[in-house]
Amino acid sequence: MTPPTTPGPPVIGRYLRLSREELATLVPELLLIGQLMDRAGMAYCIEQFGREKMVQIAIEEWAAASPIYTWRMQRALGYQGNDVITIFKGLQLDIGAPPQFMDFRYEVQDRWHGSFHLDHCGALMNVEPMGEHYVRSMCHDIEDPTFDATAVATNPKARIRPIHRPPRVPSDQHPHCAWAVVIDDDSPEVEPIPAMFEIERSRAAGLVLDEIDPGDPGRCDYRGGLLSDIDFTAFSHSALARIADEVVLQMHLLNLGFHISVRKHAADDATFDRVVRSQAIGHAGVAAERLFRALDLPATPVSAGRLLELHPVLNPAAYVDVRRGGATVHVSRSAAHDDSAWVSLCTPDRPEVLQAIVRAVDPRFDVEVSGTDTDWSATVVATDRFAPEAGEVTVTKFSQGAAFQFKPRRSLPITVL
Repeated sequence: MTPPTTPGPPVIGRYLRLSREELATLVPELLLIGQLMDRAGMAYCIEQFGREKMVQIAIEEWAAASPIYTWRMQRALGYQGNDVITIFKGLQLDIGAPPQFMDFRYEVQDRWHGSFHLDHCGALMNVEPMGEHYVRSMCHDIEDPTFDATAVATNPKARIRPIHRPPRVPSDQHPHCAWAVVIDDDSPEVEPIPAMFEIERSRAAGLVLDEIDPGDPGRCDYRGGLLSDIDFTAFSHSALARIADEVVLQMHLLNLGFHISVRKHAADDATFDRVVRSQAIGHAGVAAERLFRALDLPATPVSAGRLLELHPVLNPAAYVDVRRGGATVHVSRSAAHDDSAWVSLCTPDRPEVLQAIVRAVDPRFDVEVSGTDTDWSATVVATDRFAPEAGEVTVTKFSQGAAFQFKPRRSLPITVL
């Protein structure tokens, strides 16, 4: 599978302006923020369509997007292959499996056989209080097809099958689940779903990003052995900036898959708009809170402008054309508008996504937006009114991931058994 490429030179990414240390903190945050997209969107899918259609939307969005973004990350970090180790490396850099929150532990028997278990599954912790039906929906109905779809980018003959999985018996069973991974030449190939080919034609799928500088101090790729945990501090500045851009692009690709599936299930445009806009607002606000804390920004309008400039909604730079001056950001028409990505939901008459971002800095902040739907300026202003938290943000905070804290980990090589 080779996604098309967008002609022309890459645009210098905004994350390159951060320090190496800031980027090492930012990347795992972005991986977790990407996982929170479903917490932001699926509640509204249940509300509008019911649990069974929510399951179909979740399957369709992940199965459509993950093969494309998995392939992109393999190419970016030079670990392309067709074996179990390549699959595991991809999972370590996938917004569907953010480090520690989704605590994957890997074992490799040989190139074609391996396994993993989850010492902690944050997604399970979110759905267990909702009852066994929701646990089965996630751990059975959604996981089976989406795990296989993720493997398509590495080897379509790969199969990821449960050793044990929830509902947990006994209720405190640990590890939470375990899975075997087998690549067998006799297995029929997994076929991508039709929506993957639709996303493959998007501007996001073939976006050209900054190449990693091999002379930059630090690790510039993920060639070689598999590590138990990725030490992001070991990567070079340019490698971390590229990883950050790729992770944000994963979010956009997943969001495009979400839009495609919601459009298919929605009865009318108003329902579609309500669901995708609610997801965007909830995700934007929670993402902004985590980034604001991670980057240790002061609570000023200028910092809120910087947060807008660094937020996944307005990145990567090659995808969303943004210029900032102090507390003002200016957005021009770009590839993201062509894809009807998140930025398309940010317009002078609908500032809710931008408001959710700046109010993560201070609930008294607001945005003054002027211009057209595809060419606008937004200025962060301080008011004397405390705005209540948007309901969509509150719903997204149902996930434990919203307040999850990363801990230092040692990065050890995984020995083939």
